[in-house]
Amino acid sequence: MKRTGEATVHASDGSIRGHLAANLRRARSGLGLSISELSRLSGIGKATLSQLESGAGNPTIETVFSLSRTLRMPISDLLDASTAEPTVVRGADVEVLRGAGVDLRPLSRLETGESIVELYDQRVRAGRRQDSDGHVGIEHTSVQVGTLLVHLDGRITRLEAGDYIRFDATVPHSYEAPDGEVRSVLLLQYRPDRAGATITPH
Repeated sequence: MKRTGEATVHASDGSIRGHLAANLRRARSGLGLSISELSRLSGIGKATLSQLESGAGNPTIETVFSLSRTLRMPISDLLDASTAEPTVVRGADVEVLRGAGVDLRPLSRLETGESIVELYDQRVRAGRRQDSDGHVGIEHTSVQVGTLLVHLDGRITRLEAGDYIRFDATVPHSYEAPDGEVRSVLLLQYRPDRAGATITPH
């Protein structure tokens, strides 16, 4: 999710910062974009981008989703180190990507010939709302605990435990927890031709 209020990444030893720094430099260079051009396209300040690429910045969930949308690449391509080994992920050990209303814990990335899927543990904090301007992919959310309000294209959908929603993530949307913390599973699905798609600066 994206955009609104304060948001910070909680990382130990800067591993998210380190992965983002390397992946962001690689993606920007691969697209032939200068920091100034990426700043203009993403709306993120040049100083902030320079800090992120040096590993000295403190990335927010809003910034990461903005970069994902601008670079047209999956979030995991920005945050993860490549690995082909089977992995057991302990929830308590996963670094939290914190937004204005949502805590995301990246758990896994799955690739097939037809799609790329990212799996997240998603928690919407009680009484909070997380707004997104939209980002690459199809968004799937399955509510495990609590009541979730999904604001999408002028409509509000109320989801209870066991309910599921799927929508085009490029459309501005919001998640809200009106009654208490919401625990849910978030899947972001991408077509391979949208991951790392070419951008023409304009």
